[in-house]
Amino acid sequence: MSLHQAVPAHNDKPIRVVIQQPNLARYRLPVYQELAKRPGIDLHLVYGDDGTVPNVPADGIRATMSHMRSFRILGSELRWHEAQLAWTDPKNVDVVVLSWSSRYLSLIPGLLRARRRGVGSVLWGHGYSKAETGLKSTTRHRMSDLADALLFYNHTTANEFLAQGASKPERVFVALNALDQSQISAQREAWLADPARLAAFQSQHELAGTPNLLFVSRFDHRNRVDLLLEAAVRLQGRFPRLVINLVGRGPEESNLRALARSLGIASKVRFLGAIYEERDLAPWFLSATAFVYPSNIGLSLLHAFGYGVPVITSNDRSAQNPEFEALGHEVNGLTYPAGSAEGLAEAIARVCESGETRRALSTNAYQTTAQEFTLRRMVDGMEAAIRYAAKQAGRSALIGLSVISARLLAEPAAWCML
Repeated sequence: MSLHQAVPAHNDKPIRVVIQQPNLARYRLPVYQELAKRPGIDLHLVYGDDGTVPNVPADGIRATMSHMRSFRILGSELRWHEAQLAWTDPKNVDVVVLSWSSRYLSLIPGLLRARRRGVGSVLWGHGYSKAETGLKSTTRHRMSDLADALLFYNHTTANEFLAQGASKPERVFVALNALDQSQISAQREAWLADPARLAAFQSQHELAGTPNLLFVSRFDHRNRVDLLLEAAVRLQGRFPRLVINLVGRGPEESNLRALARSLGIASKVRFLGAIYEERDLAPWFLSATAFVYPSNIGLSLLHAFGYGVPVITSNDRSAQNPEFEALGHEVNGLTYPAGSAEGLAEAIARVCESGETRRALSTNAYQTTAQEFTLRRMVDGMEAAIRYAAKQAGRSALIGLSVISARLLAEPAAWCML
């Protein structure tokens, strides 16, 4: 299915856009900065503090922090973000972009208020949950009925949504989730332009001519770093010099250290701690044979691709994040049967044994972020959704009320947003 992606020509009068988000994460700031630069877009970000990531200063954009409440009902975490309702005054706003999650009790009231007041609305989110239930799916679909436009992180989920008959194609847009590659590109070029410095780094850390695998992320059970260690044991006979470089911190660190000792590979596994600066991460990426993220991969995939490093992860899309769409098996990386340490070991061996395979994967990995998963293309998708919603604004509240009556009230349990 093809999705409407073109950015319509803008009018002289700017569209006043409010984006509501649970936080202001560092990796998202360049997206908002790029959108704010677009002609005809007057952007205002309203964000909360959900505790998942630290908020950063709103450099280069207009932003307001808004209190968010979190609480638990029947074991599920729910949220109320007043910004989803408060920023729907047509005197100040033309289009509101809201976080699309069934956890927000404030979302349906916010969508109804936007529709009643003639403010265009865009729902922006994954479009699915890793812990999917029938009720979550139903609630998410019912929410979508009340929005003017739907904005997905990838084409796969958007096309599945369309295949279910859950929306008309003209309402569906895709903003391919991307990283700002500017710092990655700058550090990649700087290190590659000074081969003596890179060689010295590799010599210092005993990486020269040694197959080495890199993982950079949080040590969380969902990422299955334990499976990487189990795969490494199976590879010791074929690659006795193989080393595993682990960058990060997290609740699983002590368990992983204990596992490395019990498997007899503690000397082959390096726990490097958390490294945040790109200039310090760059030589590790540029020296890696492959970036191995056994499960739950997200933007880290695009981080590795920015350095031209092939990625190895599982083939279970339901356990991955939207950025998994960027990975093509045997194109820019490899997948293995989910949960199989043997399968992971074989995928690693393919990259370590064949320089030709690795070079082909590396070239394509770099091209993926240089040409397809770019910040510009991501913001193009956002802008197209916003402009479409602006054209749809002004419809009667009766339409919204009829939808909610026919769809949500027919399933009262959906109000629980579980």
